[in-house]
Amino acid sequence: MRMPLFSRTRRRNPKSRPPDKRAVAAFRATHRPRLWSGISKKRSYRRRVLSASCRHDRLSALTDDLLLLILQRVDTRTALGTATLSKRWACLPRCLGALDFRVSDILPARYYECIRIRGEAAHFPFIVNFDVNRATIERYERRAMRAIVSSINNFLDADDDQDMGGLCPRSVQTLRLQFFVAHCSSSINRLIAKATDSWGVEDLEVSAKSTFWRQDGHHRFPHHGLCNNPHKSRLRNLKLAACHIPSLKGFHALSSLVLQDLPESTPTAAYETIFTLCPQLQTLHLKSCTFNQGVVAVHAPKSKIKQLIMEDCWFGLIKLHTLPMLENLAVVESNVSYNLSSFPYLTHFNIAVRRGILKTRFVRVKNDHDLNEYLGGTSGITNLIVRFTGYDRWFKPWSPLLFPKLRRLLVADVPSSWDVSWPRLLIEAAPCLESLHIHIAPWEEEPRDDISWQSPEFCHNQLKELVIIGFQGTERQIYFVNFVIKVSMSLQLVFLYKNGYVQDKGHWDWDIVTRQYQWLNEEKVKILNQIADGAPCAATPTQLVLK
Repeated sequence: MRMPLFSRTRRRNPKSRPPDKRAVAAFRATHRPRLWSGISKKRSYRRRVLSASCRHDRLSALTDDLLLLILQRVDTRTALGTATLSKRWACLPRCLGALDFRVSDILPARYYECIRIRGEAAHFPFIVNFDVNRATIERYERRAMRAIVSSINNFLDADDDQDMGGLCPRSVQTLRLQFFVAHCSSSINRLIAKATDSWGVEDLEVSAKSTFWRQDGHHRFPHHGLCNNPHKSRLRNLKLAACHIPSLKGFHALSSLVLQDLPESTPTAAYETIFTLCPQLQTLHLKSCTFNQGVVAVHAPKSKIKQLIMEDCWFGLIKLHTLPMLENLAVVESNVSYNLSSFPYLTHFNIAVRRGILKTRFVRVKNDHDLNEYLGGTSGITNLIVRFTGYDRWFKPWSPLLFPKLRRLLVADVPSSWDVSWPRLLIEAAPCLESLHIHIAPWEEEPRDDISWQSPEFCHNQLKELVIIGFQGTERQIYFVNFVIKVSMSLQLVFLYKNGYVQDKGHWDWDIVTRQYQWLNEEKVKILNQIADGAPCAATPTQLVLK
């Protein structure tokens, strides 16, 4: 029977046909050598590149100065770990001028995630297991503290061995420590004493961080203080946060001191001795400190303090009697009693006072305070920053004031519910004022308690610039602009910005940051006409900008 040339049926398990021997031989003869030659060339090229890179170590070819710049841009634990690379790298970390041991650099992202979850689940407690969440947070805090204590101890032990080995002494200019308040004070105090006595540290920052579940912890130093030989110390700048005040007697180079979140049990004598036992101190900053143990009376006729900042010190009272060299003073949300005439060299003054805790009219504050209590006797001030806030105006608008040398004035955070023309008091009291900046903060209600002003009977000859941030074009705002234009004989620029804010540059300087806003043509024409009608006879050509 003759078989068909092609079978129409497909077999389930066809057998593979053996390859043709001649085709295999041809493939071996032609393609295989070419394939292996290409692979061998690539491998040899890689070996040559690796060998060249080994022979030419680009990182080791850098100078020590460049390597130190690299180490300064990584965290301290990583920089110290490079000492194990080689003999050359072993000496480089000893040349680092700044050391930072921060527990926040060790805590993982999961730690902050647990804190965020617990905060968000406060209103829905059934979706989170609070016991597991708390155990996780505490575990991360313990691990972080064990890691940082181990790093500090190993670092100090290695430094002692290197000192005994005859290496060059370590020189550190800045040391920053951040840690949880726990049973690790001995290691922290050992590092501080070593840095102050042996390394010649000049800037020291010690921040004790409370754990998530214990917010009242404070670090305590040994009875002898920060170090063993304070007379030989080079310490110039010291910041202590959530720490008990150590003995500062003998630190003759100390010129700047920052105290923050001190314990409520700190006696008043500890604050008073800072002004008397540190006569060389020039800058003192008290932040979030409480004076529950009594009134802190400052009478330091030999003090050389030039800058004094008191910030968020509401509880208790501090009385300033005598600071003969004081030049810059900032009283920000603090309960302080003073007489500015006691500071003959005072030139820069920053004051922020808020009356009324709640943002509601149910808690009313009497408006009978005298501004002389806060601004009286300022004969030599040239720069003044004023932040008076509250739901209602709490001071009298007819207090007799005098600023004979005032040049620059910032009135910030004026509630829009106030009569924003109240800075007229300051303009009339400052005949040498050249620049006036006003920032109006948005409030919920319409302005109330308008001030009844008399017709101006004076002329201001020095004011050249008026800037208002938060200008809405209200009746009292336009009245104030017209008043300034009418009485100012040298006014050149008037800037009225709807959106913007004040950016502080330290405590005695500022910048005005504006945001673009497009006024409607009808609104813009109406405001400009009201200003032109209110002040038709300007003494000098004035440029008015409305944005």
